[in-house]
Amino acid sequence: MKHKFAIIGLGIMGRRMLENVMRHPEFEVCGLWDPSADAVAKTRSVSPSAPIAPSAQAAMQEADVVYLACPPGPRKTYALEAAANGQGVFMEKPLGTDNAQSRDLLQQLGKARLPSVVNFTQAASRGFEELSRAIHAQELGELLGIDIVVNYPAWPRAWQKEADWLRFRHEGGYTREVISHFLFLAGRFLGPLTLQHASPRYPQDPKLCELDMLARLTTAGGLPVTVLGTTGGMQPDRQEVTVRGSRMSYQFREFYQLWRSDGGAWQEALDWTQEDPRTSALQRQLSEVSRWLSGHAHKLATAHEALAVQELVEAMLVGHPNAQP
Repeated sequence: MKHKFAIIGLGIMGRRMLENVMRHPEFEVCGLWDPSADAVAKTRSVSPSAPIAPSAQAAMQEADVVYLACPPGPRKTYALEAAANGQGVFMEKPLGTDNAQSRDLLQQLGKARLPSVVNFTQAASRGFEELSRAIHAQELGELLGIDIVVNYPAWPRAWQKEADWLRFRHEGGYTREVISHFLFLAGRFLGPLTLQHASPRYPQDPKLCELDMLARLTTAGGLPVTVLGTTGGMQPDRQEVTVRGSRMSYQFREFYQLWRSDGGAWQEALDWTQEDPRTSALQRQLSEVSRWLSGHAHKLATAHEALAVQELVEAMLVGHPNAQP
């Protein structure tokens, strides 16, 4: 028996998930919905026989799991509807932008048949697995901290332009969209984080999202997690997360590529000649979704982990100018 999979929101992430669900042997797509005619047309170009429903409720009707790839605003409503129907709720991040609303969502979802999960796409990746193995084998030596660096010539990036909400301060910005992934990573490997300092820089238009972000967080034991994000300038996109160790350091590039160094030049830690890193990560993520739906232990991000990340991100976006850097 295949798990029946519904998708609400057919933007970039929804269509990407659709392509991967169609390839995965443990799922079948039972319903899709988006209010945008353009998004629906692009979905049909990916899958001409895609089961587009006339409403979100109709798309969810037969599902075992509902994947919410819509913007944060309407996500709570659909999550609660799916949970009330006894369906698994698999959400995109961020969980939300209003901390009180997200805490309320978690409280209500706590009554559901299945604990809800959130799509931090690195959670089941080969890179996460290899770094976890290396840490447990003590190959890094003493863990010294994590450095997060992102640089974008422009935000949103060219391939994200159709998701216009990403450029606005209310729900968008790269701190929510990208840095949140890496804060999840840091929390998984170092434990809970506390924000010590954050200095966001915004454009003059108060509606638009952050230009730059400088922040410092620490673990309960005092290990630092530093964040540097910038936009502008002619250069390729840069997304790097360096996990520093006294014997060896590991670095994620572009989410899934894993490199390591013992003090010399960076060397690739994984061989990607046989598969595509992004496809591999999403297929592995879907395998974990299947385990979750079947009641087995899984590697997916919990809604509680996602709320912890959201609270850090929202505090960073407000800024902590009086904290000691």
